[in-house]
Amino acid sequence: MNYSDILRVKENFQGRDLLSISDISKEEVLIIFEVAKLLKDMLKRGEPHPLLQGKSIALLFEKPSTRTRVSFEVGTYQLGAYPLFLSRQDLQLGRGETIGDTARTLERYVNAIMARVFKQDTLEELAKYARIPVINGLSDKEHPCQALGDFFTLWERGELKKEMKFVFLGDGNNVCASLALLAAKLGVNFLHISPPGYELPASIRAKASTEASANGVYSLHTNNPQGGIRDANVIYTDVWVSMGQEEETEKRKSDFLPYQLNQSLLKLASPDVKVMHCLPARRGEEITDEVMDGPHSIIFDQAENRLHIQKAILALLV
Repeated sequence: MNYSDILRVKENFQGRDLLSISDISKEEVLIIFEVAKLLKDMLKRGEPHPLLQGKSIALLFEKPSTRTRVSFEVGTYQLGAYPLFLSRQDLQLGRGETIGDTARTLERYVNAIMARVFKQDTLEELAKYARIPVINGLSDKEHPCQALGDFFTLWERGELKKEMKFVFLGDGNNVCASLALLAAKLGVNFLHISPPGYELPASIRAKASTEASANGVYSLHTNNPQGGIRDANVIYTDVWVSMGQEEETEKRKSDFLPYQLNQSLLKLASPDVKVMHCLPARRGEEITDEVMDGPHSIIFDQAENRLHIQKAILALLV
């Protein structure tokens, strides 16, 4: 793919929303990866790529962020557009204006909305009323930009293979949901390992399992960390206590302690296993320093690739 190819493939994406991994096909995922790789290489070579010159992108944040905010702001700027950061306090939402009225107003000022919100319903409402692309920067249900960046990291390293075993060790949260759906779409074996009671929602499990079976792979769950980790090619973990779950901290720490990603557990995996984490990490809880900073970790490659994958999404949708 070259620079002019982006304009050609853009026709199939332009104006669409990205609220869930289910909104895009396998073929479209691979196009996003190709565009992300091209833009990444151009940035490394110092070549300008102002695909969105003169555009403006609203970045709406109900939740704080490091990687999502910085990657979207910097990426928007590198594409030649203006990133407009909006917290809930910056808008009239906090004073009772409806989400629909906010969406219909923003669409007349900006060319897309990226929203990091507490509830998926907020995204659905924004998308319903805004005639511009709405991008899910995180909700309680999914984190599609994170999952796309993670699988792009494996793809560019040449490690995205059908026979691979991708293990998610931790809570069946929004990140886990998007990873399960994307693994099934790309034909990757996916195993979620968690304590009882922390499984993915039944609807996500059913959707991932159905698509995985259609693609000749599996999407499964187990409560057994030692058995599940065995021969894993990728082990992905996340915090035990997410934002909004602070009241459950002590119980969660107790329930998840046997599921810590440490050196003894890592030894059960494939010799060339890759360790992933969406960050921020609670070092010493879900992952030890020895593993996070060890030779198997590609965690900060993931973090970097949030920039490139989000630029590709913006370049195609806007």
